[in-house]
Amino acid sequence: MPSLVSVERIETRIVMVRDQKVMLDADLATLYGVPTEVLNQAVKRDANRFPPDFMFELTMEEHQALRSQAVTLKGGRGQHRKYLPHAFTEQGVAMLSSVLRSQRAVQVNIEIMRAFVRPRAMVSSVKDLARKLDALEQKYDAQFKTVFDAMRQLMEPVSASSRRPIGFDPQR
Repeated sequence: MPSLVSVERIETRIVMVRDQKVMLDADLATLYGVPTEVLNQAVKRDANRFPPDFMFELTMEEHQALRSQAVTLKGGRGQHRKYLPHAFTEQGVAMLSSVLRSQRAVQVNIEIMRAFVRPRAMVSSVKDLARKLDALEQKYDAQFKTVFDAMRQLMEPVSASSRRPIGFDPQR
């Protein structure tokens, strides 16, 4: 089954707030195909499913900072939100699928979970690559140890008693 929303489109909507990756209620509502008010009403009906580590309301400063980054304000009366947006952590987004029970919500939720997991998979592969690189360094350091030892020996000054004089010796 083709996905309703691309993972790349979802990833652009994941933002960092309070050192957490979150998605805003308006972005989630757009992805789920429902008005933001409907999403927030569904969450409010089941508020006990959304503790502060699943969902929180942005402060005015956080909201202003995100708005200034987006620079997509509409002009005119009634075009702006009355209330501060809600931010949903990965766990909060997962919980939304139990509150919004449509088939689209389930499918979009699967794609959102993939988008949250994707960076962790990348970090894991980078760590694996670093481990392999460390192993290669240790392996080749051992092989080149003799070369480095020989170079150090060549760099050491030779004692005067072991030297042969340079030049022609008529006594010989």
